[in-house]
Amino acid sequence: MSRASTKKKLSKSAKARRKNVLERVADGFRWLRRKFWRVLAVVFLVLLAWVLLYRFVAPPGGIYMLQEYRRIGEIQRQWVPMDQIAPVMARSVIAAEDANFCLHWGFDMTEIRKVIETGSARGASTLSQQTVKNVYLWHGRDWTRKVLESGFTLMIEAFWPKRRILEVYLNIAEFDDGVFGVEAAAQRYFRVSAADLTALQAARLAAVLPAPKSRDAANPTQFLRNRTSSIMDGAATIARDGRADCIGG
Repeated sequence: MSRASTKKKLSKSAKARRKNVLERVADGFRWLRRKFWRVLAVVFLVLLAWVLLYRFVAPPGGIYMLQEYRRIGEIQRQWVPMDQIAPVMARSVIAAEDANFCLHWGFDMTEIRKVIETGSARGASTLSQQTVKNVYLWHGRDWTRKVLESGFTLMIEAFWPKRRILEVYLNIAEFDDGVFGVEAAAQRYFRVSAADLTALQAARLAAVLPAPKSRDAANPTQFLRNRTSSIMDGAATIARDGRADCIGG
């Protein structure tokens, strides 16, 4: 056999080996891609099941509540259904935290645009986003949490009615150091049940929500009194203009 013929055969053999290696690498990438999408599908289904579960079952708490329990040693909380919460309390929280709650799909784009245009440092989180943060995630401003928050927010808006979102929020929000939920807050501050809150008491509780560790609904500062008055006006307004219709008025 000539030297040229031998070289030709070796060249073909080397090409065949390279082709086999490339095919194995391609097969490996295809396997990884299939595996990735399967894992992603399983994760999505697990998260969806978690969201659907809390549509009907009272959430036991959240990461932040657990952290506070470990820090303080005990917390006060008592779950109550929406029909055992004074309607004015629900309207007061909407007026204070998310006036367009019944109108948006989880994100208030009007408020977000205002924050961007003014360069304000204040947040534009809706009640839906705050519910997700308190129930499923941790407190913080990192991008991982924000991405997860966006996904969960879309899911609860899709599978929970607005009334359920607000019910969960009112039962898990922090109203004082170690005091979670409107029932515990009503008893802590006013010695009444959540069902018996007056318009003034409801507005006071709503006013402490942005800073529950530094604001006291029972001993309000002048700022808190002014904020309470504003919330009472807002609650009455959204009752008149229909922005509370999604929770039964």
